[in-house]
Amino acid sequence: MAGTRVELSVSSGTARITLDGPATRNALDARAAADLLAVCAEIEADPGVGAAIITGAGPAFCSGADTRVLDGLRGGRPDEIHDGLENLYAAFRRVAQLSVPTVAAINGAAVGAGLNLALVADLRIVASDAVLVSGFARIGLHPGGGHLHLLARAGGVGIAAAAGVFARPITADQAVAAGLAWTAVPGAELLAVAEQSVAHLAADPPLARALAVTLRHTVADATAWERAVEIERGRQMWSLSRPRQVVTTGSCSGDAGSQTVADKAEEESCSGATADDDNAVRRRLSPADPGRTSVRDH
Repeated sequence: MAGTRVELSVSSGTARITLDGPATRNALDARAAADLLAVCAEIEADPGVGAAIITGAGPAFCSGADTRVLDGLRGGRPDEIHDGLENLYAAFRRVAQLSVPTVAAINGAAVGAGLNLALVADLRIVASDAVLVSGFARIGLHPGGGHLHLLARAGGVGIAAAAGVFARPITADQAVAAGLAWTAVPGAELLAVAEQSVAHLAADPPLARALAVTLRHTVADATAWERAVEIERGRQMWSLSRPRQVVTTGSCSGDAGSQTVADKAEEESCSGATADDDNAVRRRLSPADPGRTSVRDH
């Protein structure tokens, strides 16, 4: 099975990072995580870049950790589990450290570690049919990467509890109402809206980079996320060391007749084999911008 390509295009001061792995719904494996680190380094090295947009190709934003990665860690030695998880954590932590302001253009489902990736961006814009799913607890896996902290930082304790503990999916409208996302727009308009939101930053990279530093150092305690990562790490390692937990209920939501997009997404995410499965809302992205393009392929 092919992995996820990480594509970088730069046009008029805006860097666009696209996760492209149709076979895995843009899941993160060790190679994709390493490629995210590499494209971040390319962005840092280009003083002409004033903003970065991260999005997914096809129907999903990112379905989380590749199932093969998680399956390979289950029941492993503590050092193997630690190192495997750290390889994934490093990717979205590096995106969070980019020196330019970042926007997550959430074109479809963001699940598990994929939701973490969206949450580390400075701003989130969601397609109106997108859904955010924690995905961990429903199949017996503890969240990781500071997941609960990131949810609470963006949307409050109630959102963190609802999604991360009680396994409730978050619709685009709910995300906007909670502050998790700035706005929800039709999928066909998503990238254009994201690009409009960074146009002034792309035109003035020095100011953009200064604003990014000030934003991140004055509005939140950066060490709080680091503490959350370490607190969750041990518990996630413990949950991976256990025999796989199987969902025995007939419906994630407890309502077999549920017809909402979010409930369908939730049911698909728990009926599959992993915490990071996703609902694959069907949507096509607009063509990539012209400009310098770097494609990292498996």
